[in-house]
Amino acid sequence: MIMSTLNLSLLTDLYELTMMQGYFKSNTNDMVVFDAYYRTNPSNGGYAVCAGLAQVIDYVKNLHFDEEDISYLRSLGIFAEDFLEYLGTFRFSGDIYAIPEGTVVFPREPLVKVIAPIMEAQLMETALLNIINHQSLIATKAARVCYAAQGDGVMEFGLRRAQGPDAGTYGARAAVIGGCIGTSNVLTGQLFDVPVKGTHAHSWIMSFPDEYTAFKTYADLYPSACILLVDTYDTIKSGIPNAIRVFTELRDAGVALSFYGIRMDSGDLAYLSKKARKMLDDAGFPDAVISASNDLDEYLIESLKLQGATITSWGVGTSLITSKDCPAFGGVYKLAAIQNEKGEFVPKIKLSENTEKVTNPGNKTVYRIYEKYTGKIKADLICLADETFNVEEDLRLFDPVETWKKTRLPGGTYTMRELLVPVFRNGECVYTSPSVMEIREYCSREKETLWAETMRLVNPHHVYIDLSDQLFQMKTDLFNEMSNREL
Repeated sequence: MIMSTLNLSLLTDLYELTMMQGYFKSNTNDMVVFDAYYRTNPSNGGYAVCAGLAQVIDYVKNLHFDEEDISYLRSLGIFAEDFLEYLGTFRFSGDIYAIPEGTVVFPREPLVKVIAPIMEAQLMETALLNIINHQSLIATKAARVCYAAQGDGVMEFGLRRAQGPDAGTYGARAAVIGGCIGTSNVLTGQLFDVPVKGTHAHSWIMSFPDEYTAFKTYADLYPSACILLVDTYDTIKSGIPNAIRVFTELRDAGVALSFYGIRMDSGDLAYLSKKARKMLDDAGFPDAVISASNDLDEYLIESLKLQGATITSWGVGTSLITSKDCPAFGGVYKLAAIQNEKGEFVPKIKLSENTEKVTNPGNKTVYRIYEKYTGKIKADLICLADETFNVEEDLRLFDPVETWKKTRLPGGTYTMRELLVPVFRNGECVYTSPSVMEIREYCSREKETLWAETMRLVNPHHVYIDLSDQLFQMKTDLFNEMSNREL
């Protein structure tokens, strides 16, 4: 069942509902601004890829409490009848802005901004983070794996190792956004119209009297998609020779070999792939695909590339679908402003002894700054929502923490793009999500705007995320105000 048909209103932490009741009982339902953002890039990388917005839209469109939900909440014995009656009429009525799926993003900048009455904005926190955190994590991991593959096709093969059906299905969606050419997950293929691919298991080989018969039977069934798994018994002495025998018979029979080759799932993949390439080439099959799986991740793929492995197609499972080395994205959802009686947004700030946990106040947006002549990202600028900039004028940027680090961009040498776009206005969706394959293509163009130094897997260069002068001054004023009052 796709998310757009599900009522996920109870997919929330209990304290969201108890806070809602508190606001309700105190007649507090001011318009507020909440920001969803993350603090550090996954896997110590230089960037992330945001994903999951389409599912957030489905969630918000279907956000309501039916009779079964109300009955369950009543059974908990902590909610008053007038509040439960209010929940029975609940619908989202606010505005949402978001960075489109597939965009490369960086820490501390809002991926989603919610402007709504506080009861509505509060309720959305848990589900919104659940969706955005998971898919952004997997999309980012996929982007890293595909970067390591250097243009080779990467297939997502992780369903059986994913943390449940939803993680496998929506994770595969995110993996395609991040750069995978397809998935083995048939349900993901059906729901999101993405390519599904696969070969066969070792059990297929073992169920036949011998390896050759297994290969021949499979090739007769699927001559235009014939990738044979060659490591069931002995890759060099048995698997590859039997695969070559089958390919030769198909060719001699006049069968066009449009997509064919071998897959290896064990052993020294660098050594075996080089041996396989020579054997296939010597037999007259230079265009045969050499595919590999076997607990691959971006680091192993990069290493195999450096070793001269002749693998041209990669099946990546567990490490991708679980983001094994970094299993959580770490997104947060923080109050940034409250509207006063005059309709003005009064900035709010959360302080902490941990610098990274101090929030940026106010109603904000994000501009991406590109070097004009290369199209590469120069920096991102978090600013107040009503600020405007003239790219023909000089732009001063500075590090908001180490403020002595400054740079000046001469007018005419840079371009700017606002990243946050309207998604909901007054409770109505005003945004149409592209298809997954369209998002994948957009993400591919986005990754091209990153410098090579930011893309590298280890010790990447980090893109500068700066605050505008106005926002920095607002934050400084709030610091001073808080330090002068008794907390």
